[in-house]
Amino acid sequence: MIPASGVGERRPADSGSDAGPPCAVVEDFADLGIRAVVTTRAAGSFSLNGDDPTGLVMARWQALRASLGVEGPGARFATAVQVHGARVVWHQPGWEGWLRVDAADGHCTSDRGTGLGISVADCVPVFLAHPGGVVGLLHAGWRGTASRIVPTALASLAQRGFAVADVRVHLGPAICGTCYEVGPDVYQQLTGHRVAKPTRIDLRQILADQAHECGVAAVAVSPWCTHCDNGMFFSHRAGDAGRQVAALVAINQHPRHDTHK
Repeated sequence: MIPASGVGERRPADSGSDAGPPCAVVEDFADLGIRAVVTTRAAGSFSLNGDDPTGLVMARWQALRASLGVEGPGARFATAVQVHGARVVWHQPGWEGWLRVDAADGHCTSDRGTGLGISVADCVPVFLAHPGGVVGLLHAGWRGTASRIVPTALASLAQRGFAVADVRVHLGPAICGTCYEVGPDVYQQLTGHRVAKPTRIDLRQILADQAHECGVAAVAVSPWCTHCDNGMFFSHRAGDAGRQVAALVAINQHPRHDTHK
């Protein structure tokens, strides 16, 4: 089992400031010059399909981008229309603005200064970082987990010469195994085992196991459950229409570690 640990994630109540929206701050990658956050309920919903006025939601996105240093002329911030699949897009330099890719649930880049973002409620935000400068961000619900989005992303890093053994993985705030129950068909797709009735399952445990099977040693798990800690985070299963955003960026000024290849 991968125990939940708060060591790599600062408490949401401690992280809100004038520098940006209230967030849970992932600190596992700080020594690599990587800023990684998950917004909280206090930041408001980032869903463009909810009841909040579009202008207000867009202002929240702008404030988040500004806090990460990926807003303004020359800045790059990539998101996608999420479809609960396993497609991972690699982002190259040579563009600017807020990019919204069609039909993808994962992002990777080796281009420092390019921000990545996904929206979540109960699904798992999966943060990836390699000392060689690559960062990745994946949206993993049960479909993405069953489709093995984490192994897909790790394989793409390996194909580009970045050793999977050096990758760090952080599984952010998501619905926990105590709160998440799925039907027999979904359970079988996730585990390969048959059950006769709805059964609880821990997506972050499955994702951690997949990462370990690929050769990743460093896997951290957020202590927060979006359903148990519904006062801090939006939860689809709790009836929320709101969405929080997970985002990360490798800061331009940080020295690059030559540990790839």
